[in-house]
Amino acid sequence: MDIVAQRVRTTWTKRSRGGPAAAARNRVPVAFPLLAGAPIHEVTVDESTGFEPRFTALDVLDDVTLRFAGGALAVRVELARMSRPTREWRPAPVVLRPGEWLRWQINYRFGSTCACDAQWRYRLETLNLAYGTEFTGEPARTVIERGDLR
Repeated sequence: MDIVAQRVRTTWTKRSRGGPAAAARNRVPVAFPLLAGAPIHEVTVDESTGFEPRFTALDVLDDVTLRFAGGALAVRVELARMSRPTREWRPAPVVLRPGEWLRWQINYRFGSTCACDAQWRYRLETLNLAYGTEFTGEPARTVIERGDLR
């Protein structure tokens, strides 16, 4: 299994929906240089840290389903639990052949689990996943699954 995966997870609140904080959020790249020796990793970029990236090597990506068949790789991003907006339609799994890579973007809105903090939290996730290659040039497949977060 020759897979390289990077998830960029950007989170924010209402404070970053406009003005300078929104500009900082919008400058967050959809991909970062890969961590040496870590074929699967996550980049967390959060409003609370001024949108500075933090890198974590992972053993497995949660909420991503991979299936191998006939030399191809089928990839599906699962929805985060307790998220909005509801999606009545979801894309089919994306099939990658060796040497191809995928970029899948999906966004969410979450309510607070504590009555002491009743504000919405927002998240944009970008999955860059390569099968038998790295992220060079344009992805062979792109899925933009971004809903209205209002």
